[in-house]
Amino acid sequence: MKVKSVRTELFKLGDNLISLITQNVKKVKEGSVVAITSKVVSLSEGRWIEKKDGVTLETLVRKEAFKVWESRHCFLTLKDGILAPNAGVDESNAFGGFILWPKDSFLASQRIHRALHRHYRVKRLGVLITDSWPMPLRHGVIGIALGYYGFEGQKNYIGKKDLAGRKLKMTRVSVADCLASAAVLAMGEGSEQTPIAVIEDAPVVFTKRNEKGKLKIAPKDDVYRPVMKIG
Repeated sequence: MKVKSVRTELFKLGDNLISLITQNVKKVKEGSVVAITSKVVSLSEGRWIEKKDGVTLETLVRKEAFKVWESRHCFLTLKDGILAPNAGVDESNAFGGFILWPKDSFLASQRIHRALHRHYRVKRLGVLITDSWPMPLRHGVIGIALGYYGFEGQKNYIGKKDLAGRKLKMTRVSVADCLASAAVLAMGEGSEQTPIAVIEDAPVVFTKRNEKGKLKIAPKDDVYRPVMKIG
């Protein structure tokens, strides 16, 4: 698998996202996945809020989140089925304001896929919208898939046998999140100005089904529930 980040011009509020991608990625190999950071998707959708009287991080978080808990470093929230800091509201690289998550990252992925499929004329193509995410009890962030389209986001091993012949009962691989982590590592978290990554030869199954909700798990079924009050 090869992952290559793409440096672009500075993307601003209201700019055309498809033009950003096609002008900086001249062609894609058959079977590629195009990863895009959620910030540029949000800016293309106008999901930027100016800092002004009455607009604070807390007010935006409480408006965006399904549930909110106060923690030492941030507001821990449940947003779009994801346990996330500050409901995705971000001040980093936000040009003095706040950037929110895309309105519907799965729908956005599908729309981007439709445009790129027409432009690049490849049969097998994936689109992935990424963000960074902190893991419990680990320093640092990894990548997470906010939305994707064009490939199966999960590989299910339940019922299959391991090397010792034991049937697996729980194991599933989050393909979308694994790809997001690789893309986020390549794109960076600071001033790199590389909001796109092209992933080639990834071990994925391509499809044209919208898999919104495929990776979600109910709080009552979550392995971390005994140590977190999430539902």
